[in-house]
Amino acid sequence: MESSAVTMDSMDLKVTELLKEVQLDYSETVTRFVDETVSAIREAIDKIPEDVKVSADAAPGFIRDIGADKFELTFKKPTFCEIRGSYSTRSIAKPNVNVDLFIRMPKECFHEKDYLNHRYHAKRCLYLCIIKNKLLSSSQFRKVEWSTFQNEARKPVLIVYPVQELVELPGFFVRITPTATSLFNVSKLNLSRNNVRALNQVEGQNVPRAAPKYNNSILEDMFLEDNSEFVRRTFLGWKELGDALILLKIWARHRSTIYVHDCLNGFLISFIMSYLATESGGNRINKSMKARQIFRVTLDFIATSKLWEKGLLLQPQGRSSMSKEERSQYLQLFPVVLCDSSAHFNLTFRVTRSGFLELRDEAALTLNCMDKCRDGGFEEVFMTKIDLPAKYDYYIRLNLKGRSEFYVSGFCLDDECWRIYEGKVHSLLEEGLSDRAKVIRVTWRSTPPEWTLEEGFSKFDSEPLVVGILASPPEKSFRVVDVGPHAENKEEVLKFRRFWGEKAELRRFKDGTIAESTVWECEKWERHLIIKRITEFVLTRHLALPNENMVHFADQLDFSLRHGVRDSISCSGSLLAAYEVLAKRLRALDDIPLRVSSVQPLDSAFRFTSVFPPEPHPLANERVVAKKLPKLTSTCIQPLEVMIQLEGSGNWPMDDVAFEKTKSAFLLKIGESLQSKWDMTCIAAEDEVDVLMSGYAFRLRILHERGLSLLGNQVGNDKMKHISSIDKELFICGQHSSMINGLQGRYPTYGPVVRLAKRWVASHLFSAFLAAEAIELLVAYLFLKPLPFNAPSSRLTGFLRFLRLLSDYDWTFSPLVVDINCDMSLKDEKEINENFVLSRKSYEKKSENVVSAMFLATAYDKASEAWTKCSPNTSEVKRMMAYARSSANFLTNLVLHDQINSHRWECLFRTPLNNYNAIILLQRDRLPYPQRLLFPSDVEQDGRCVGQGNASKHFHPYMLPGDMHQSLVEMKSKLMVNFDPVRCFVEDVKREFSDALKVWYDSLGGDAIGLTWERGCSKKRGREEVEDEEQDPVDMLKDVGKVGKGFVRRVYYLKAPKFRS
Repeated sequence: MESSAVTMDSMDLKVTELLKEVQLDYSETVTRFVDETVSAIREAIDKIPEDVKVSADAAPGFIRDIGADKFELTFKKPTFCEIRGSYSTRSIAKPNVNVDLFIRMPKECFHEKDYLNHRYHAKRCLYLCIIKNKLLSSSQFRKVEWSTFQNEARKPVLIVYPVQELVELPGFFVRITPTATSLFNVSKLNLSRNNVRALNQVEGQNVPRAAPKYNNSILEDMFLEDNSEFVRRTFLGWKELGDALILLKIWARHRSTIYVHDCLNGFLISFIMSYLATESGGNRINKSMKARQIFRVTLDFIATSKLWEKGLLLQPQGRSSMSKEERSQYLQLFPVVLCDSSAHFNLTFRVTRSGFLELRDEAALTLNCMDKCRDGGFEEVFMTKIDLPAKYDYYIRLNLKGRSEFYVSGFCLDDECWRIYEGKVHSLLEEGLSDRAKVIRVTWRSTPPEWTLEEGFSKFDSEPLVVGILASPPEKSFRVVDVGPHAENKEEVLKFRRFWGEKAELRRFKDGTIAESTVWECEKWERHLIIKRITEFVLTRHLALPNENMVHFADQLDFSLRHGVRDSISCSGSLLAAYEVLAKRLRALDDIPLRVSSVQPLDSAFRFTSVFPPEPHPLANERVVAKKLPKLTSTCIQPLEVMIQLEGSGNWPMDDVAFEKTKSAFLLKIGESLQSKWDMTCIAAEDEVDVLMSGYAFRLRILHERGLSLLGNQVGNDKMKHISSIDKELFICGQHSSMINGLQGRYPTYGPVVRLAKRWVASHLFSAFLAAEAIELLVAYLFLKPLPFNAPSSRLTGFLRFLRLLSDYDWTFSPLVVDINCDMSLKDEKEINENFVLSRKSYEKKSENVVSAMFLATAYDKASEAWTKCSPNTSEVKRMMAYARSSANFLTNLVLHDQINSHRWECLFRTPLNNYNAIILLQRDRLPYPQRLLFPSDVEQDGRCVGQGNASKHFHPYMLPGDMHQSLVEMKSKLMVNFDPVRCFVEDVKREFSDALKVWYDSLGGDAIGLTWERGCSKKRGREEVEDEEQDPVDMLKDVGKVGKGFVRRVYYLKAPKFRS
């Protein structure tokens, strides 16, 4: 209870501060400025002479494209010109500061039957044209632009910018919206009437069709004043309601997938709240509630109320309710119904089924955040950006510019052609993907940024149509075969074949069923592309879209994980099979004093999180078989760590040194036994034994039973200090490996996301500062605590969220707790927080010197000592955050705006080398695995070369042609297990220049090493240190080159040390 109260207080405090930031200060200066601007508009309109005749020449393109048959207008001055909208209810949420000005068009401007054939829309436009021309001639307005009302092309509005600007109102403008109160007889605009005659001729049929959306478009203008007045009266003097509306606007704006034309807008939010505050809405909102309570009640109603299924109705004036027939008709024609008090107009006539489902899902997720996240979910609800690239697993952009087929029947009939095309694409993808997709969202923000109304709708296809797909769990979304209707169901079979064409085939399944099907054959490591292939096929077949008009975002980053044309993860099957054989043989050993009781794989390759799991090496087998070796046969082989435990015994020595020697003796005995029984090649070292079998090198290490007795205790306990460092390390690795392996089983997408994250970290030379296991925990957090999202089901989405987590998380003041098994108690959380507070005490002295600036807590490591105890420090974390923020923004921009360009995607993994003081370029043909190099590095002209060298002849990553003529046994003896010259060189440089240089490198195959001067920040230095500084940086860099002689290609000096400048 106490914890809950603290959370509420914290949330209320943060909400109060947020409201102070975003609320508009309705000071005398602001209100005077707004009043003067509106008065200037009124005066300008007042000067327009009466009875001016306006023809189609004022907006020829608009009149032509809208298809109106009569459109001459005789101008009369507006009978009403007042401020409405958010300004009138004092609920403007910055930074969007604008005022809605309603102008009522007089009845005399229209004829009785102008509701037919877009005549009303044409005259409405011409009415605004006269006003625009008058405003442009006034010196009081800087700019007058066209825009659309809720993205509806046939309903333009004017955006007016005053000449004078106010600091308190940046970007201020007035939006002029025409209204048409009591203009037509509402019975002529009921749902069943057809008022667009061209609609009858669609698809060559002459059948009268209802035009409910067209009719509602006109009714909207007729009831806009009344509905705005209803909202204004409800909000008048009710501060908490206004504050709650501002909170809901902030919430919606952060969710670009719902704050859009077919879902939600500020006015609709305010109307729903007003409805809930009336008797019609059950008085769910009342004046005793705080803003945060109103916010929650509104979201809860949106997410869970069953009234949406029946349709919402604000009790009509003079009537008790809508008839059942009318209500039924509304529900048949519209997926969402919210009728105003007239019972004639549906305020949600633009809302689509997919848009509403998205809205309800977002509302439910937000309520979940408020219940489960820290501080009542403030960060997740009000501060986290939920855009298309981060929310959806798959994203498609369709470029339809210049394609006339989508408006061949006309731009505007009952609905607009852009909305019809949205529905068509949605319908096709829904049928094609079936249960592979949980959510499919199709939106086309068709209004161009700068619209010249006079030109009509020709540029309304300049923006791309976008599709977001939220994938189902992998067992559905990665399915290779889709089963269609049974063969005897002729009608369904015909429909299935008509949809799938040549892709449909009749198959007999294992259970004897004969049915239609579609098969998406691909390698196991390519199954994440099945959804892409289906959508490509469907859109190409049914919309005749060429591939160059479709951009699918699914595999753009796969290049960073490939060996040639294949993903190296494709060898994981043979690796696991080899491990199973080894584990079975180890358990079967009976000629050692203590039998092997358990075997556990530790290497990340076993849990599918290794960027480059080893491929089978032709020489690393039990028996050398005489066969032709590939031309590029590697001389290096990665070892795969395997932990074994022995039966219990009381005869182990107590002395630490003797204890370790005994373990070494056991390993030697195990190696001998494996070699004698199964002819396996074993290579012994002091602490481990490497076993070569089935193309792999397995490194065996022993964990003693003392570690097992402390399984319930975490790192940092006094008891743990008595365990040898090796046992301690193995125990932690075993716990970590076990937990991550379980997580990978629950989320198959987890592994690919980790691999991309590791590749990114290494590519930007952070390998020395962020452990691979720490990266696995960071990505695990995204899957375990995905709110306000769902857990990612695609590698691209997961990778973007990783970058945003790294860049946005408050590492200074918040521990990141990764509860993989979801079994942490309140006591555990309290202990973690205490450990965190203790680790941050050094901030009081000097924040720059905090060694462990990233606190990652787990069930097995509550003190964050396992992976981030020594690094990264504060400055390294800041650098990583800056790089991650830049990469996240770049990736977001690529998805939303950029054309498909492989070079642009590669930039995510290209690190700027000019951010270092010096750069070492390595010999590319002496890297242990040259094929892993993403891009050859080069230093631009501003670098000064201070040293260069030739490649060593003593090491080659591949067997030389001369070696290929030797016997296979001799060649096998030349294999080097775990030899990495890059790692060796980095360790040597760190050891030799630890006080002078900080080393930044890529452990996954980069050919560049960055150096920064280490002593520039120190203010207090001893005499010896000052003397050391006198060594010239160039001489120091030459010494570095000598350390790497034969491996270093060039050394470049880029920037002088700070202490010299």
